[in-house]
Amino acid sequence: MPIERAAIVGAGIAGLTTALSLAKHGIRSEIFEQAPVMTEVGAGLQISPNASLVLDQLGILEHLTPLWLEPEAIHLVSGLSLRRLASVPSGHFARDRWGSPYGVLHRATLQAALLKAVRQNEHCTLHFGTKIGDQSPDGDTAKTDLLIGADGVWSTVRNRVPGAPTARFSGNIAFRFTVAADAAPDFADRSCVSAFLGPSAHLVCYPLRETQDFNMVAIVAGNGAPHEWIKRPSENQSRHLLSAFSKWNKPISRFLEHATNISVWPLYEAVGGTWQNGRDTVLIGDAAHAMMPFAAQGAAMAIEDAYELAALVAKQPVHDALLMFEAQRMPRINRVRQRGAFNQFAYHARGPIRLGRNLVLAMKPPRSLATDLDWIYGYRVRD
Repeated sequence: MPIERAAIVGAGIAGLTTALSLAKHGIRSEIFEQAPVMTEVGAGLQISPNASLVLDQLGILEHLTPLWLEPEAIHLVSGLSLRRLASVPSGHFARDRWGSPYGVLHRATLQAALLKAVRQNEHCTLHFGTKIGDQSPDGDTAKTDLLIGADGVWSTVRNRVPGAPTARFSGNIAFRFTVAADAAPDFADRSCVSAFLGPSAHLVCYPLRETQDFNMVAIVAGNGAPHEWIKRPSENQSRHLLSAFSKWNKPISRFLEHATNISVWPLYEAVGGTWQNGRDTVLIGDAAHAMMPFAAQGAAMAIEDAYELAALVAKQPVHDALLMFEAQRMPRINRVRQRGAFNQFAYHARGPIRLGRNLVLAMKPPRSLATDLDWIYGYRVRD
């Protein structure tokens, strides 16, 4: 029979969206978060139409749209010449073509909206400062029908799933920071998302309307890194960042030389493996399939996971629901991951490959590039 109560480990975007998705079907959930208070590291977040559609179904989108920015376009720009290579239209175009908006916002804004909705929902109960270990739960989970691991790339719930994915370093490091809008460089577009492409590195920047900042993320190829984000880069890491951009257009390289408040994020991914134990435990979001940000779909995939898992466990016996969830979601996750790998290859291209990339992009009109994204942005979650 369908489940009546679930335990969710992790109160991030994946966990909170899952709780609200379950509540939509009248299913109660207990959310266990080991942090004593909710804090959100990181900065900007891109919410594509496939994810904003889910947030609309859950009543969250209406609280975000007055705060976020719907960029007019997503630009691909040469980091060497600052010449625009291609553009994907967004804004009103996104709403018309994909039926839901494309927005950028601070990660904490989405987190706060989800948290408020969960606290106001009678079917959801939050427990902060509570950890569910891999052997004996500290929380009251004895009466739950399903344990959902929404605890990120370093998931402990994975220990309950035989053959679960393992996290591995991707070979890339993200340097994240924000800069006040009035101090932003001239190359930062005030109304669009811009991705500057260069050899073995790229830089993404876009405005955060609600904080009056610009979000900046520089991703570079790198070697071994610790398992956690680092508030400040070491001297070696700073040198590595500046070296990666040293031959870029001077306004970019000079801007990075003076950047402050940088956080270092070694990028780990979880590939392959099994997401569920066929009985009472399932992994979602980064716990199941942490991926690189080259397609800007990490949060979107977690949001889709949450909604589709809830729909299945509300209608099917849990064993069948978990098998169906894995079978339903894995092909899409793998395809998105492949798109991210292709983007990485294209973004970080050098030499003749870079020249060929620029030529191909120059030949593609904006609507053609949008068509290439229909399968991602136009996806409709199964209810």
